[in-house]
Amino acid sequence: MSGLLNKLPIKLSSKLSAKLPEKLSAQSSDTTIKTEPSPTTLKPISNQFTKLLSITKYLPAAARSTILSKAFGKVVPYVGTTGVYYETVEPNQVIVSLHNNKTVQNHIGSIHAVAVTLLAETATGFILGLNLPTDRVLLIKSYSVHFYRPLKKGQVAAVATLSDEQRLDILNTPKGEMVIPCIINDRESDSVRDPITVEMTWAWIPKSELEARRQGKSQEKAQKQEQTTEADDETQ
Repeated sequence: MSGLLNKLPIKLSSKLSAKLPEKLSAQSSDTTIKTEPSPTTLKPISNQFTKLLSITKYLPAAARSTILSKAFGKVVPYVGTTGVYYETVEPNQVIVSLHNNKTVQNHIGSIHAVAVTLLAETATGFILGLNLPTDRVLLIKSYSVHFYRPLKKGQVAAVATLSDEQRLDILNTPKGEMVIPCIINDRESDSVRDPITVEMTWAWIPKSELEARRQGKSQEKAQKQEQTTEADDETQ
């Protein structure tokens, strides 16, 4: 994520805002989700994500969503290939959506379980990333998904929300973990059942600790190679 801003040239912003794909513009305006985040009094922290948001905050909503979707799609290439659309990206709420078409369906015509999981992972990961200081790195630890009904048609959205209390906990905890719930909204379903809820457990650690682990593994590997070389010399 460190190269986020470098992957979004200013020319790209102006080009996309001047000429938006009609399909994405319609998607943003016609499928507004009703779930609202709690009112916030906290200011966003400064990191790669919030800097990008500040660059695009004065653009129309459709233009902003399109630019963010393209930018984040370049940062996380796999997510970019799936057609995930970033509707709302704010410190208190992230909403991402995906059209339930053949490319993301399983053998019975419903949205694939992996696609649902990807939506939830994207929404929860980005909302944590928005609130994580730059000296830390996030890592997914575990997740739980219960599929009690198929998602057969239309657009599916994942909604991740954080309270101000949770945001402060993330900010003030150099090393920790948090279960971030995510609602999967099947927008065109006529089912009376509640939306699917996914629980994603994310952890974060200081970047210095991650680098120390990498160096430790490198040193351990070098020592093993040296021991192997010495053992080979002794057998010759």
